[in-house]
Amino acid sequence: MCDAFSEPARQDLRNGAALAQLVGEALAHAQGHDGTEGASEIRAVTDAMMRLLIGAPLHSDGKLTIVSLAAEAGLRRNKLTHKHTGLKDLFYALVRGRAPLPETVPESARARADNQQQNLTRIRAERDDLRSQAQLLARIVQVLEIENHQLKEANTNLRGQVAAQGAVRDLTRRRQT
Repeated sequence: MCDAFSEPARQDLRNGAALAQLVGEALAHAQGHDGTEGASEIRAVTDAMMRLLIGAPLHSDGKLTIVSLAAEAGLRRNKLTHKHTGLKDLFYALVRGRAPLPETVPESARARADNQQQNLTRIRAERDDLRSQAQLLARIVQVLEIENHQLKEANTNLRGQVAAQGAVRDLTRRRQT
């Protein structure tokens, strides 16, 4: 993901991540957490900060928020908001201090993407229209098949009646004199 950034932007990201790691180690040492659960939490949070700041999250959505930081570190959010407030403040400071990343998508690509999005929307609308027309035609065919079947039955009945009447003399066709 960092390959899309210019060298100064990459350097800025590395500096922020390195600063997070340095401060985290200093906090763990200064607070006397060396070798304790607190030290492992601090290391987890600083490692998570580094991954989020360089844009390589492993366990979260990658957003630069405390919720994402806690998820990335494998901790509950209240650990950052109540116990490790210094790390939370450091994270917010690093996020605010980041230089804005350069635009990585050229304008022509953006225009092409917008055009493709419009085409996709149009094609989806056409597909939905064709799908509803196909369903309507299927219903029409089904009704016509039922009517055809009924007409065939009526025709068969009429032929049977005509055959039965063939043996009886038709008095209605007599000539009137």
